Amino acid sequence: MALRHEFKTTVTDEVIDENGHANNVAYVAWMQEAAIHHSQSWKVADLMQKNQATWYARRHEIEYLRPLWGGDSLTIHTWIATAARVKSLRKYEFFRDQELVARGETEWVHVDIESGKPKRIPKELLQFIEQASS
Repeated sequence: MALRHEFKTTVTDEVIDENGHANNVAYVAWMQEAAIHHSQSWKVADLMQKNQATWYARRHEIEYLRPLWGGDSLTIHTWIATAARVKSLRKYEFFRDQELVARGETEWVHVDIESGKPKRIPKELLQFIEQASS
């Protein structure tokens, strides 16, 4: 099983929509926050800067299982499922207490900072991801 990273947050009233529950856009923001928090915990910023690269989100997918309400404590588990060539697939599970309320994934593309074009993930980073995820 891949190494899971845990990110905790609280559902604030600002993300509650006219239906009375957390808006869909909030989930995408939480996914990005969890991914950034995870990568910062690995301290790979120097490696990314050395390679003059960053990650762009290509696609998000979310399956909503239960609504979230204002004040709910939210725990997001995230992990890298795959990484190859120029792409990486990161998965997420959203929990309120022990209840799974949503799951999602983001396909990230490794890109050159200056051109914004896809750039092959360097072997050094792939090896790091493989070691950290196994």
